[in-house]
Amino acid sequence: MQFLRNLLDKAEKPFHKGGKLEKLYPLYEATDTFLYTPPDVTKASSHVRDAIDLKRMMITVVIALLPCVLFAMYNTGFQANNAIAHGAAALANWQTSLYQLLGLGFDPNSILSCMIHGAIYFLPVYAVTMLVGGHAEVVFAIARKHEINEGFLVTGLLFPLTLPPTIPLWQVALGILFGVIIGKEVFGGTGMNVLNPALVARAFLFFAYPGQISGDQPWIAANLAPATADGISGATALAQAAVNTPAMMSSWSWWDAFIGVVPGSMGETSTLCCLIGAAILIITRVGSWRTMLGTTLGTLAMAALLNAIGSETNSLFSLPPMWHFVLGGWAFGMVFMATDPVSSAFTAWGKLLYGFGIGVMVVLVRVVNPAYPEGMMLAILFMNMFAPLIDYFIVNANIKRRSALYGTR
Repeated sequence: MQFLRNLLDKAEKPFHKGGKLEKLYPLYEATDTFLYTPPDVTKASSHVRDAIDLKRMMITVVIALLPCVLFAMYNTGFQANNAIAHGAAALANWQTSLYQLLGLGFDPNSILSCMIHGAIYFLPVYAVTMLVGGHAEVVFAIARKHEINEGFLVTGLLFPLTLPPTIPLWQVALGILFGVIIGKEVFGGTGMNVLNPALVARAFLFFAYPGQISGDQPWIAANLAPATADGISGATALAQAAVNTPAMMSSWSWWDAFIGVVPGSMGETSTLCCLIGAAILIITRVGSWRTMLGTTLGTLAMAALLNAIGSETNSLFSLPPMWHFVLGGWAFGMVFMATDPVSSAFTAWGKLLYGFGIGVMVVLVRVVNPAYPEGMMLAILFMNMFAPLIDYFIVNANIKRRSALYGTR
C-alpha cells in the first residue's frame, strides 16, 4: 500500500494550481480520497471532530444496500425462470447459449441459475447508470472546480434498484442524467438539493415513458407469449390489489411479499432485505430511526382509517395495514429514500412529522388513486418539498419554548 501512496504523491503535482492538469484536479482528488483518508488537517483552534465523513457515510449506505442488490438479481432471475418453466416464454439465443455454457437449467428453485439470469438484466442497468451519471458528476465538478462527492455512489445504486428489469438502457441513461442535472446540480450540487436525485430520475422516467415502467410486462424479464394457457401475468402484487384486493391476497401470501418473491422493481420487492439495511443504518446512526418510525405510524394510521371508512367500489380501502408494509416500494423508500439526510427534515421532531407525512401520503396515493397504485415515490418527493418548512416551524417552536422558560425574548 505504501507503493500506491508514493505513486499518488508523485502524480499529484501537475493537478495543483498552475500545473498542466489543473482543471482535472477533481479526478485526482476523487481517486486519492477514495483510497486514503483526506490529507486535510486542522490548523486553527482545536474542535470536536466526528470519526465519520461523507465518504464513510456513503459507503455505509452502499453496504446496507447490498442485501437488496443480491436479492434484486435473485428475484429477477427467479421470476423469469419461473415463467420459462411454465412455458410462458423462451430465452433469447445468446441467453440460452450462456446457460448451456454454464451447465445451468431453468429450475426456478436454483439459486445460482436465478442469480446469473438476474445479473444479466441488473448489471447492464447499473453499469449504464454509473457510466453516464458518473461522467455528468465529473463534468460539473470540473466546471465548478469542486471535489467529486461520493454521494453519487448511493444515487447510482438506488436508481437501478427502483427500475423494472426490462427498462431500455437508453432510458436509464436519460433518466439518470435528468436526476443528476435537474434533481441536484441545478441546486448547487451535493448537499444543496431539495429533492432526492434518484427519485427525480425515477419520476421522470415514469411520466415520460410510462409504457416501459408500468403495466404488466416490465416486471418479468422474459418475453411473455401474448396468450398462454396457464395465464401467467407480470403485474405486480400492488397492481393486482388495485384491481381486486381479495384476489391478490389469495394469489400471494403475505410471507411471499415480505420475502420479496413477487414481481416488481428489481430491488424494492424484499421487505426483509430492506429491514436488514435499516438495521445497519440505525446501528451506525447513518439513517434516522425517527423518520422510519414516523413513516410506519403514518402508514398504519391512514390505512386503518381507510379500512374503517370502507368503499364499495374501491377494494384497496380494505387492504390491511400490514399489507401496505410489504407491497411495492414502501420498505425500500422508507429505509433508503426517506432517510436521505439532505432532502429530509433535520430536527428530531421534524423527522417524525416528515416521516408521518410520507406514511399518510403513500396510502392516500395508493388507495384514493388506484390508477397509480405505487405511491411511495410521489409521497417522498412531496414531503421533500415540505421538509424545510417543517424544520422552520420546529426550530421556531423551540426558540419560543426556551425563551418562555428562561424569561427572555
